[in-house]
Amino acid sequence: MTPRQPGAVPPTVTQALAEAQSRGLERHEARLLLAGLLGRPTTWLLAHPEARLEEDETRRWAEGLRRRADGEPMAYLLGERGFHGLTLQVGPAVLDPRPDTETLVDWALELLAHRPAGARVLDLGTGSGAIALAIRHARPDALVSAVDLSEPALAVARSNGERLGLPVRWLQGAWLAPVAGERFDLIVSNPPYIAEGDPHLDALRHEPRLALTSGPDGLDAIRHLVAAAPAHLAAGGWLLLEHGHDQADRVAALFTADSIWTQVTHRRDLGGHRRCTGACCSG
Repeated sequence: MTPRQPGAVPPTVTQALAEAQSRGLERHEARLLLAGLLGRPTTWLLAHPEARLEEDETRRWAEGLRRRADGEPMAYLLGERGFHGLTLQVGPAVLDPRPDTETLVDWALELLAHRPAGARVLDLGTGSGAIALAIRHARPDALVSAVDLSEPALAVARSNGERLGLPVRWLQGAWLAPVAGERFDLIVSNPPYIAEGDPHLDALRHEPRLALTSGPDGLDAIRHLVAAAPAHLAAGGWLLLEHGHDQADRVAALFTADSIWTQVTHRRDLGGHRRCTGACCSG
């Protein structure tokens, strides 16, 4: 937003939105950002187009536009993201939850529909807690645990769980280390899967690199989970993994290389890509 001279008249809602759109924000995004800044619903903006921003609101609006132009996720600017019917608090300590990850949750719930009450579920690399909390919300009878290496990320997840009133066992550590000796009916994970040096990483520079990249081909974490998960799954338990849109065949090959895995299956995301791959543990 163009800096205003001292004493200049602050913009109206209409003027602020027009300037945002002139800087490349879509109309819906601009409305969400301004409504969040003002603490109003977007319907209020429509009903009060000539309302003027206060001077401090004008300054914060300019800063919000600057941060968005720099590629910062809208969810970080708003402080929240909707996911599978829940509103999650998010920030730079965690990934911005993507709608495509709801595919993983839907698949998990399909499998849990055939399990009795008390099914044990583990979410690895939980971040904001999105997957674990969505499962716990839909299946309050499930016993859900969630692990993350990052303590700041776990603090966000814990806060979300407390605010939503959804009990989850939160554990800090690397992958399966915090659950040594335990077995689960279902393990789910949206692990880092972007190759180090991928040119698209610059567009994701505001999100935690630890949750994004995993080795030269992006599959180091997935290799580890496919190899380590059988020791933590009950017979007939499933491991479900999210991955990149072009990684399905390579992830399936990791499963089929070990005869302990059966029923290797994919699920497609909102764009029709094979976004998730999973298998049943026969051991």
